[in-house]
Amino acid sequence: MKECHVSVTSYPYNHTLSPHSIYPTMIRIRILGLPLALAGLFSLSACGGDGGDLANNGNILVIGHRGASALRPEHTLASYTKAIEDGADVIEPDLVATKDGFLVARHENEISGTTNVATVAKFAGRKTKKVIDGNTLEGWFTEDFTLAEIKELRAKERIPQIRPDNTQYDGQFEIPTVAEIIALAKSMSAKTGRTIHLYPETKHPSYFQSIGLPLEDRLLTALAQDDYSAKRAVIFIQSFETANLKTLRGKIGKNHPTYRLVQLMDDGRVQPPDFVLAGSKRTYGDLMTVEGMKEVAAYADGVGPNKLSIIPQDSSGNLGQPTALVGNAHAAGLRVHPYTFRPENNFLPASLKSNASAATRNPDGLAAEIQAYLKAGIDGFFTDDPAVGRRAVDTFKRS
Repeated sequence: MKECHVSVTSYPYNHTLSPHSIYPTMIRIRILGLPLALAGLFSLSACGGDGGDLANNGNILVIGHRGASALRPEHTLASYTKAIEDGADVIEPDLVATKDGFLVARHENEISGTTNVATVAKFAGRKTKKVIDGNTLEGWFTEDFTLAEIKELRAKERIPQIRPDNTQYDGQFEIPTVAEIIALAKSMSAKTGRTIHLYPETKHPSYFQSIGLPLEDRLLTALAQDDYSAKRAVIFIQSFETANLKTLRGKIGKNHPTYRLVQLMDDGRVQPPDFVLAGSKRTYGDLMTVEGMKEVAAYADGVGPNKLSIIPQDSSGNLGQPTALVGNAHAAGLRVHPYTFRPENNFLPASLKSNASAATRNPDGLAAEIQAYLKAGIDGFFTDDPAVGRRAVDTFKRS
């Protein structure tokens, strides 16, 4: 039987509101004083939000990557809800802008792979080609749609060949706004009795700046509209670019009680998009060095590297020896939250795969992979399957 997740349409929606308005108003949550155990996590001060849940399991964070995207179509309220129910400390929305300036959750601003837009006849003429961060893409882009039009679309599974079970939910769920995600986290915090924190990513910030839809102020304004996201939950703002994180640091200051900035890092040979625009030849690899991490620490609180930059795989696809990345980051005072840990055989190291198809979900293999990284000293991790991530953390024993 197909599951119908009513929470995705239970929030008030009014497309006549301004991009900086927040729609839902939900129950206020009584916040207790910040536990002393949290003092070491990103230096949160006692005057800030309720970060007590972040102190669980030695401060190792289970971050629901696009929600519980192994079990529900990504970046839907159903996926975020499942992640919270499965034990995620934090949920992660990737944010892009609409034509009228609202922030919505999609992994990319090109949405043909994650929505039904290609089948909607009235939008056929919106198909176009654009260059995003140096890559030519063809499809439908959020910045060409108003929020009201985006709300006419429905989500679908991005990788159906690997996650066929998720296709049963195709067409059921709306594309959520950042306001609706904040409201969901707030509501689920009240329901579960633990604070659900947020990890928004500003996607393609230089591109959106170039077309007159800068993301930074829109995000900060949205966060400020609700006391939950303004003061109570910890907000980790992440980006693959450096310039917009520096801009955000200037806006929020160096000692914000609940906002943290995280520098995402691709493969060490890749350049940050804003470096390319500035004519720099430097790469993410340059930021992973001792001196590079000190540079990052001047504007960020943590780094989010590709997991293979921490433990590379050998020619057979097996885990090798850890690099110096974690040590370099910790020496600079930065926390390390690598991405992405996925439960299917397709994504696991060779020695941890089961004797089944690439699409077979392999929780034991994923738990073992995560624990190898926990042993390497990471402080949290992005996972598509938070239930397995929670099990891996709860059963982990440092040697």
